[in-house]
Amino acid sequence: MNISATNIILHSLNYNTEGVLECTKREGELPISPSIEQFLTKIHSTYQSKTNKAFASFREETGQPQVFQQALQQEMKGELDFVSFSQTAVDCLVEELQKQDFAEQGILLISKYSWTASDYLLIALLQNNESISVNENLELTNSQHLETSKIQLVTRIDLTLLSRSPESNRYLSFIKGRVGRQVSDFFLDFMGAQEGFDAKVQNQVLMKAVEEFCEKEALPVEKKQEVREVAFEYCKEQLKQGEDIELATLSEQMQEAPKLEGSFYDFVSEDYQLEQNFPADRSVMRKLTKYVGQGGGVSISFDQKHLGDRIQYDAASDTLTITGIPPNLREQLKRDTTDESSSTASDDESAPF
Repeated sequence: MNISATNIILHSLNYNTEGVLECTKREGELPISPSIEQFLTKIHSTYQSKTNKAFASFREETGQPQVFQQALQQEMKGELDFVSFSQTAVDCLVEELQKQDFAEQGILLISKYSWTASDYLLIALLQNNESISVNENLELTNSQHLETSKIQLVTRIDLTLLSRSPESNRYLSFIKGRVGRQVSDFFLDFMGAQEGFDAKVQNQVLMKAVEEFCEKEALPVEKKQEVREVAFEYCKEQLKQGEDIELATLSEQMQEAPKLEGSFYDFVSEDYQLEQNFPADRSVMRKLTKYVGQGGGVSISFDQKHLGDRIQYDAASDTLTITGIPPNLREQLKRDTTDESSSTASDDESAPF
């Protein structure tokens, strides 16, 4: 599904030979065109596919909104035009960069667009890379292109959610660094935001709740697997549609398809700290229906339904026995063991008596 853009502007951030950050501000918006919307849709899709997103909200340490937040509020009320807002935003970013050791530079993209009944503000620092192409005279020429497939420094604000529920802790999202303080953290700092909602933790708690609900209901193995499949398919569809997991809806589907007596919604409402709705996390939800593990050069993944059937686990010897391995793996094993046998036989024939 394509997005519908209303505003877009670019500003340039570059360090000169003396190591001083220079900012070139554009004085007017880019005109919206099909190619611009296609470009923004590509960035939007890349961002949607990221699994390491985190959520945040604005902080008000002194009771007053900070510069970026105040400018955004004025823009949303129509008191500040989009160009002026974007220039204030880039000033805030430059000020924060000057405090850090990160030598980040590139093209700062700021855009407003609509998608699935919500309005968003997207801010991304894109790398302006050089590439070589061939012109009509078959000559090599240098050109610049914006990298849209590997964006890391990006944040998105759900303006609809911010207007409707300013007390929310999840209207702002960003790509989170994996370990320690990462470059992406200064994106929060320049906006005066703080991390709040953790979607991955919510998904992990949900997976745990599904398993413990099955245990509480004393479901047989087949019924457990059916419950997991229903939960997985629902979460997968929500992720595909870009929609949140709704606990009430998930509970209804779990109760209807496997015909359960107990209510999953009532169960999680008692002891689990789960939001009523939250984004699905692909890396977590796949564990509903699969066993996955790796280490020591071995990586194993298989559907849970095969345990006790095609796959047997002996806890005493810490051994997995697989019956009916995948055909492509079988062919590789046959080929390599045949080659090894032939090599051994050849060595034996040439060995002296």
